[in-house]
Amino acid sequence: MMIAKRKLFSAALLVVGGCTVGTSFDPGEIQFEPERPETEAPDDPAPYSGDDEFVLEAQSNFRTGIELHQKVIWRTCTPNGGVCHNSKEFPDLRTPANFVNAFGASCNVQYGEYQSVYDRCERPGDRFRISGGGVNTGQIEIGWIESIPGEYYTGEGLPPEDAPGLHIHLADPIPGEQTEVYTSGEFQRTFINDGKVEDFTFAEYSTLWSILPGRTHVIGEVRDFQLDQVQSLLSVGVVEGDANRNDVFGARQDDPVHLLEPGSPETSYLIARLRGTMAGEDIPGSRMPLANSPLTIPEMLALFCLVEGFPDQGTEADLNRGIDYANCSYSDDPAGLNLLGEGVTWAARISKILEFNCGGCHGGDSPQAGLNLVGDNVYLRLLEPSTQVPELALITPGAPEQSYLYLKLIGDDAIEGNPMPYNPLTGEGTLGEAEIADILTWITNGAVENE
Repeated sequence: MMIAKRKLFSAALLVVGGCTVGTSFDPGEIQFEPERPETEAPDDPAPYSGDDEFVLEAQSNFRTGIELHQKVIWRTCTPNGGVCHNSKEFPDLRTPANFVNAFGASCNVQYGEYQSVYDRCERPGDRFRISGGGVNTGQIEIGWIESIPGEYYTGEGLPPEDAPGLHIHLADPIPGEQTEVYTSGEFQRTFINDGKVEDFTFAEYSTLWSILPGRTHVIGEVRDFQLDQVQSLLSVGVVEGDANRNDVFGARQDDPVHLLEPGSPETSYLIARLRGTMAGEDIPGSRMPLANSPLTIPEMLALFCLVEGFPDQGTEADLNRGIDYANCSYSDDPAGLNLLGEGVTWAARISKILEFNCGGCHGGDSPQAGLNLVGDNVYLRLLEPSTQVPELALITPGAPEQSYLYLKLIGDDAIEGNPMPYNPLTGEGTLGEAEIADILTWITNGAVENE
C-alpha cells in the first residue's frame, strides 16, 4: 500500500512538472515614468578676485554654508554633551537643517540663569488676569514668575516680598485698592487660529492672591495639596516679558532680535555671543564657544558673509550655494573681525586671549577656582598667588617659568589638575601655539599692563 502511494505521488509530480517544460513566462511591461524632481546646480556667485589673505583663506576653506557648518559650527559648537549646542542645549546646531532654523528664530527661549538673558531677546510676555471677588485686573503682561518653596504665610497683614508662594511680577499695576482676593488667576496667550487672532486661557490657578504695595507684585498662596498644580503651571512654560528681571521689558523697547538675522550679522544674537557685544552694548552670559577656541578671522568672515547674503526665507538648499565673498561688505576689512586683538600687549592682545578662551569658566558671579578673568581688575588678580600652588603667582613679570598661569597653559609637570583651557574631548589644553607664544613674550618682557 505504501509503495502504491509513492508511485502515485511521483506520477503527480511528473504531471505538474510536465506542464511547465518548454514554456517561458512573459512578465509584460508596465508603462510608467516616475516624476522625479529635477535638481539644478546652485547659482554660485562670482569668486572673490582680490588679494586679501584672510578672504582668500575663507573662500578656499569655506566655499559654501555647508562647509562652514561642517568645519566650524559642528566642530566648535556641538560636540560636548551638556556643554555645547546639541540636543541638551538650546539652540541645537548639530545638523545643517538646525543651523538653517536658527535664522529668524527667537533667542533665549531656553536659558539657565535669568541674568544671562539679553533684553532684546525678550518676547512679549503672556498675560495674567484676575476677575472675581471685587477685583478685575484686565489682561496685564507678565514680567516674570517664580515659585518660592516653604510654608505659606500665616501672619497678620500682607506677606513679605520674599514669602513662600507663587510670585507674579507684572508690567503694569493692578487697578483698584483691594489687597487680597480668593479667586482664579488666568494665564492668557494670543494664538492665531484659522487666520484669526484669538486670546486663549491656557492655565488657571485658584488660590488666595495678595496684591503687594505698588500693585505690580502678586503672591498666590500655595498649600501642600496645590504643589503639583503649581509645578504643572510652571512646566507649561509661561512667557516672561522681563525674563532677566531688570524692570526692562525688552520687546517694548525694540523689536526682538533673532539667533541669526538674514542680511544682518550685526544684529544676530549668536554672533553677538561670539563677540560679547551688540551695537556697542555688552551681551550677558559667557562668551562663546565655551569649550573651544574662538573663531579665527577667516572663520568669522565666512559666518558674517553667509549671514549677510542669506535670504529671508532661506532653506537648507541655500547652504549649498557659494558664499558671496566678492560682494560681502566684510571682505573690505576682515581683520576688523579679529576676536583676539593684535600686538603682544595686555589691552590689545593678552586680556582678549584670556577672556575669550578662559572667560566661559573663569567669569561671572561664580568663576571656577574663584578666579575671574573677565571684567575689571583682571591684571591685578594675575599678580596674586595661585590657589593650587600658592608659592607661585599666576603671573611673575619677567619669569614665565615662575608664572603658574603660563605653566597651566602649556601643561607643565609642576601644575595641579588639568592643563587649561581644558578640552574634555582630548584631555588637553586648547590654546593655540600662537596665543601661548604671545603670552610667553608678554610675560618675558615684563607683563606690562598699560601698553
